[in-house]
Amino acid sequence: MLSYLLGLTRLILFILFISFFSILFYFLSLFWSEKTSKRNALFLRDFIIKTTNFILGIRTTVYGKLPTIQGLIVANHRSYFDPIVIVGHIHAYPVGKKEVESWPLIGYICKISGVIFVERECQDSRQKTCENIKEVINNGNSVINFPEGTTHVLPTTVDFNYGSFKTATQIKAAILAVAIDYKVKSDAFVNDDTFIPHFLKCFGKLTTEIKITYFPPLYSEDPEYLLKTSKEMIDKELIRYREDWDNLTKEGRS
Repeated sequence: MLSYLLGLTRLILFILFISFFSILFYFLSLFWSEKTSKRNALFLRDFIIKTTNFILGIRTTVYGKLPTIQGLIVANHRSYFDPIVIVGHIHAYPVGKKEVESWPLIGYICKISGVIFVERECQDSRQKTCENIKEVINNGNSVINFPEGTTHVLPTTVDFNYGSFKTATQIKAAILAVAIDYKVKSDAFVNDDTFIPHFLKCFGKLTTEIKITYFPPLYSEDPEYLLKTSKEMIDKELIRYREDWDNLTKEGRS
């Protein structure tokens, strides 16, 4: 019961917070140029993410060094919260599912802050997404992509899609591999989960513990090498995370 009340309180605060700044931004953007609106949208995004992490009780442990160059960030996928964690550390533009654009409040924030939406079942949409990725990286920014194409709770990654790595070689961009996982497995957004029930369950805990690792940049003209190497690095780190958490649990019981 207490966890439900905590989750509900956080959901209400989250909705009020996002609503206020979304309405404020929309009103102010009527008086700004397109360039100014885009710049301020990123400032708003960063502010919302930092404040949201505090409201929701996010506790993140970071390994490795944050990348200092732009490139294609490839990460394993657990939840809609994955890109929020990464963007909280790096100025980057996530690739997201088209349906997220229609989500109340969140869809609006995603749209104004540069999320690249894709319909995975549509060839034209995927091609357009590749073009957008190239443009963003060539302009000196990073793009976040989840090559698994889906969320899950398996101990290591499922097969990576080839397209991201091919795009990276075409524009000679670095692959920036990232591993991310949640201490509580049910924090993953999978199967038939819907946003509000999952939110209440995930953020009804006092804290949500997340581990994330930023690996050194990978360069190659061989997309197969980039795919295989980044996947192996991420899988190894996911196994390490779970072993660390399991060991802490065992020590707490002894």
